[in-house]
Parts: sequence; structure tokens; C-alpha cells
Amino acid sequence: MRALFPGSFDPVTQGHQDVLRRAALLFDEVVVCVMSNPAKTGRLPVDERLDRLRAAVSGLDNVSVDVHTGGLLVDYCRRAGIGAVIRGVRNLRDLDYEMRMALMNRELSGVETVFIAADPAQAHISSTLVTAVDR
Repeated sequence: MRALFPGSFDPVTQGHQDVLRRAALLFDEVVVCVMSNPAKTGRLPVDERLDRLRAAVSGLDNVSVDVHTGGLLVDYCRRAGIGAVIRGVRNLRDLDYEMRMALMNRELSGVETVFIAADPAQAHISSTLVTAVDR
């Protein structure tokens, strides 16, 4: 089965990498995909995010990197023949938001969502926090 690990990855974090490594063990193929999020203002150019993701997935033979910045996640899944979406969750706030998205994605297209709990040692990490520290 193919799975999609979507996100803005602005920037990719150790938490993203951990979820991705664990997802790669569960699925035949994982596509990690930079998606646009209208609620977020991108800090890094998409090309830089893609380069960083490619570096992050080196050594994971069943993982590929792509971009989808126009249209819905379910449109991408339909077009690519993907039946599952991977979402990392750090806390109940993440789960509440992601659960609503998962239910809507399933209703729209039948795509299922698999939640992977963050490693407790990295659950405090977010792209926003990483960006603030890097300044």
C-alpha cells in the first residue's frame, strides 16, 4: 500500500524525520509531499524544502519526495493511487485538528488516515519553534 505523508515542512524537523522513518516501516511506499497550507506563511522557498526533504529521506529506499501546492490533498491521493495518509501527532490539540481533517478526507475520497504518535523526546518540536530558534 502507498501512503502520503503531507506537510508544509517549513522546515523539516527531527520529529518529521522520526514519523517518516516509522511510516516507511509500515507501508510499501511512502510519498512525503510538500503541500501548501493557507493558514501558514511559508518561510523557506518550496525548492529548499524539497532539497531538505530529499536529504532527510536518503537511505529510505521506499520513500519519495513530491510537491502539491494546488488543490486538495485527496485530489493528489486519487491521482497518485494513494490509499492512506500519515499524520504525526504530538498532543491532544494536534489530534483534535487532525481527526477532523481525517474524517473529511475519508468522506471525500475514502482515504484513511494513520496517526503516528510523536516520540516523547521530540513531541515539543515544531517547525515554528525550530524557525524561532534558528533566527
